[in-house]
Amino acid sequence: MSLAFLYGTTGMIIFVLGFRGLIVYAHFIRKVMAINVMGSGIFMFLIAMAHRTPTDAPDPVPHAMVLTGIVVSVSATAFILALIVRLYNVTGHTSFEEIAAQTKEAPDV
Repeated sequence: MSLAFLYGTTGMIIFVLGFRGLIVYAHFIRKVMAINVMGSGIFMFLIAMAHRTPTDAPDPVPHAMVLTGIVVSVSATAFILALIVRLYNVTGHTSFEEIAAQTKEAPDV
């Protein structure tokens, strides 16, 4: 078993744990955290797949893709958190179930 295989397997396990968190939890902040965990697992897997041979020069493209992915995920997380704050200010709730319950209680106008 190589080190790249172990690193890739760990990345896949982290991705699955994040996916479970995305499915199980209703709170928006926990969903955002789960998406970030899934992204970390993908980044680990991509770095594991970017192995190099001793005779060839290293390929910088996978590492550049991971770096770009990290920057994009940080900015997307900031945007999503700003939307969650805005939703909380408008509705006063932070999960789908609470918002659905509020709309069922409201009388039709």
